[in-house]
Amino acid sequence: MKQAPAPEQQQEHAEAEAEAAPEGEGALRYAAPALEKGLDILEALADSPGGYTLNELAQKVGRKVSEIFRMAVTLQRRGYVQVDDNDRYTLTLRMFELAHRQQPLKSLVSAALPLLRELANRARQSCHLTMYQGGRVVVIAQVESPERWSFGLKVGVVMGLTDTSSGHVLLAFRDEIDRARMLRAHIGVEGELDMDPGELFAILQEVRARGYSAMPSQQTRGITNIAFPVMGAADHVIASINVPYIERIDQKSAPDAVQVRGIVGNIAARLSALMGASGYNDNE
Repeated sequence: MKQAPAPEQQQEHAEAEAEAAPEGEGALRYAAPALEKGLDILEALADSPGGYTLNELAQKVGRKVSEIFRMAVTLQRRGYVQVDDNDRYTLTLRMFELAHRQQPLKSLVSAALPLLRELANRARQSCHLTMYQGGRVVVIAQVESPERWSFGLKVGVVMGLTDTSSGHVLLAFRDEIDRARMLRAHIGVEGELDMDPGELFAILQEVRARGYSAMPSQQTRGITNIAFPVMGAADHVIASINVPYIERIDQKSAPDAVQVRGIVGNIAARLSALMGASGYNDNE
């Protein structure tokens, strides 16, 4: 005799059937309530650098604590979230690590790192490689300056899309449809400056015409960001190489901003060739 499902299983099955709804003629959309809860938690934590307590998290995702408790514990056990001494939940780098298992990203980072090391040694500056991801810009590789001091960004850091040179490059070298989609999906990061759409459009036009972006940092005084696009197959921009340039004012001889710009352009062109770009638009 077949054993009847446990009451909890019956309830979950009923919820799944109740939430299944038609989507288009002859098609069904099947909901997964438990998965929805987990994704809600991950997305909420991704937007909060300080994390949330369980009560705050429940309010953020519009659910009761009892609804998300087991899901939060499971995500913690699997290494996707962590809990500090103040019972605040934050994301770990688990999802970032998973993203790096993707072959296209692994191939890009593997090809880029030797060139980034060369760039750092030639320019005597730190440098990093960024990509567009989910409405923001994320650092996927970084190399420190060989000098005694340096300024760099950590791998995994997210940056603004509209107020950074990396973001400008990633937007400027997309077509209008892609650019509009990216801006619609834009998620502001902590401290990101508001950008007038007309001003942003003019900046992107200038960046595309020049072939690169060079601008004073909008986050840190004394830094000039120099960014070039990394192109892939079909000459589609896939990443940006950025140097947060620091000018030396002592007697040590080092490449100036113009020389560093030439080095970054050279490295970006070579990485683009490795990524399958047929040509590189360096207008210098």
